[in-house]
Amino acid sequence: MPEPRYPAAERAECQEELHGHRVADPYRWLEDPRSPQTKEWSDAQDALYSAQAARWQDRDRFTADIQELLGAGFVGAPCWRGERRLFMRRTAEQEHGVLYAADPGPGGAPVERALIDPVALDPGGDTTLDSWRPDLEGRLLAYQISAGGDEESLLRVMDIDTGEVVDGPIDRCRYSPVAWLPGGEAFYYVRRLPPDAVPEGEEQYHRRVYLHRIGTPTDQDVLVFGTGRDKTEHYGLQVSRDGRWLVLTAAKGTSASNDAWLADLAADGWERPRFVPVQVGVDAEAVPSVGRDGRLYVFTDRGAPRGRLCVADPRTPGAEHWHTLVAADADAVLMDYAILDGPELDEGVLLVSWRRHAISEVTVHDLATGRRRGAVELPGLGSVGGLMERPEGGHQAWFGYSDTTSPTAVYTYDARTGELALWDAAPGAPEVPDVRTEQVSFPSRDGTAVHMLVVSPAGEPRPRPAVLYGYGGFRISMTPGYSATALSWVRAGGVYAVASLRGGLEEGEEWHRAGMLGAKQNVFDDCLAAAEYLVRSGRTTPDRLSVMGGSNGGLLVGAAVTQRPDLFAAAVCSAPLLDMVRYERFGLGELWNVEYGSAEDPEALSWLLAYSPYHRVRPGTAYPATLFTVFDNDTRVDPMHARKMCAALQHATTAPLEERPILLRRESEVGHSSRSVSRTVGLSADQLAFLAHHTGLEDGPT
Repeated sequence: MPEPRYPAAERAECQEELHGHRVADPYRWLEDPRSPQTKEWSDAQDALYSAQAARWQDRDRFTADIQELLGAGFVGAPCWRGERRLFMRRTAEQEHGVLYAADPGPGGAPVERALIDPVALDPGGDTTLDSWRPDLEGRLLAYQISAGGDEESLLRVMDIDTGEVVDGPIDRCRYSPVAWLPGGEAFYYVRRLPPDAVPEGEEQYHRRVYLHRIGTPTDQDVLVFGTGRDKTEHYGLQVSRDGRWLVLTAAKGTSASNDAWLADLAADGWERPRFVPVQVGVDAEAVPSVGRDGRLYVFTDRGAPRGRLCVADPRTPGAEHWHTLVAADADAVLMDYAILDGPELDEGVLLVSWRRHAISEVTVHDLATGRRRGAVELPGLGSVGGLMERPEGGHQAWFGYSDTTSPTAVYTYDARTGELALWDAAPGAPEVPDVRTEQVSFPSRDGTAVHMLVVSPAGEPRPRPAVLYGYGGFRISMTPGYSATALSWVRAGGVYAVASLRGGLEEGEEWHRAGMLGAKQNVFDDCLAAAEYLVRSGRTTPDRLSVMGGSNGGLLVGAAVTQRPDLFAAAVCSAPLLDMVRYERFGLGELWNVEYGSAEDPEALSWLLAYSPYHRVRPGTAYPATLFTVFDNDTRVDPMHARKMCAALQHATTAPLEERPILLRRESEVGHSSRSVSRTVGLSADQLAFLAHHTGLEDGPT
């Protein structure tokens, strides 16, 4: 048999002079997915992947395990409108979550109806429900659907009683919030300008806020806000329960800082609201909301990187009038709050959720003064979702909860008694392996303490094949939660570790900023320190250690394997950013230059080139076995990153293809995030089977 070889890939003499840097880009031709040359190369990569995947012994086992563990399904916290509630649920047999409505039936027992089942709309399973929002009365539902993973949502309005679509579809509504006005007559929403009204290549930007009246053509929508603003800005919208106040927030790209305004609709009307600043031009987050008690609540990290809750009079909403209601905690990050003020209560209650080193806590406070009354005893060391309350007020709050071995369940807190009770459980109950879960801490390169959750088979730790998972960016925290992928790996005998790297929000906004822009290398140092800790503590060895991540976490993986190829046996790099010089030119890249910096800026280009994985590939290096997984309809992170990096590593590595291959796995009709259960199972099983093959896990328990 001939020795297997990587597909041929021309190394073009492509170089640019950028701010004094000579930047080579030999695989720029792979940026064009439609060129015959790229298609031929991609087809050859498909064949190579298939041949290598046929050698993995554990694909069927992981497929069965992940399918079983995902059979838990999930249930979401209820969204109340009077006695009607809407919620999401997925059973073991369903490919996607289904949106249900429940109304009181005979004898008070709830009667459930499926409102939106994505598979009923598309039996192929490639349609997703991206978001939904009922009106204030619970009569109409605004919802957004996209197909094929492209996340290009179409906005429609449904009559909840009949299931009839009464308005829409409205296009160009990707990521649009919907803020209903009283009576269900109209709502505010966000829509991009039409492609012919913006410069070429900027079709994903240029959002505007509009007022839409139900049943009228969109060309009659009233422009409310957005003219003359930055093209990358996105907006948040909220209307107070009484319909008087409109809250508007604006942030550039994915920035953690935002501007915020209030408008008195009672004074100025729906079509021409006059916006009064809450904060403008401040490098901090402020999220205002007007409560049922008429107070303005401001959730902010201004002057408090871990977050605080302030109150003010909405008629004078500026920061000079804010009064701190719940102060920042020295070690925990403020996440959410709920107001419980029903007639059954002698005094109003404020329920507050926090994360302490990524672990959730819930505290109880006096609503008037913010004084802490006590804490809610949670089921374990896990994660609490958003706190839900009745819009009209009441004594109960609901939230989702999950931990390493517990599928998401919904709990309710009763402020009359202080009791927490299970409200609804995930519909399935798979057999979960007996695991040992630890939260450990270790020093990073600069001495900073970093936390990590380590899940392993029950018993004393010992060296095993290990997966290190991380993200480290965009204020996204890695919190404990039920993961079929992690449990399947541990059931097979491996260790699964999730590190809370800088760049996330695990320790507040300062933690985020310590891992962005010119400090991005801290994220990679944290990851490498996590890997070294797993080896040093006797949980694994370099020849049995792998690293895995997706999106910004794919950038993390690319940096890890190019900076320390000796530390890992294998890597899975999913939907990654890897060419950090040209990332802004593709997908939604321009939204992210507030996180990474722009190559147009000489100083930022120096940061980017220092770690850009594509530019750090060095010929003559034995790189870990690496699997790139990409999705053809990914409109966030272009698959060109993985194509170029794959070609570069295949050219550079000295490791034999049969021992440590560099592979590319492609999927069509699927995008960056939402996917059907069967696609999730297939992807996860292939990733774990690859890692098992190259870390020795498929050889049996160690």
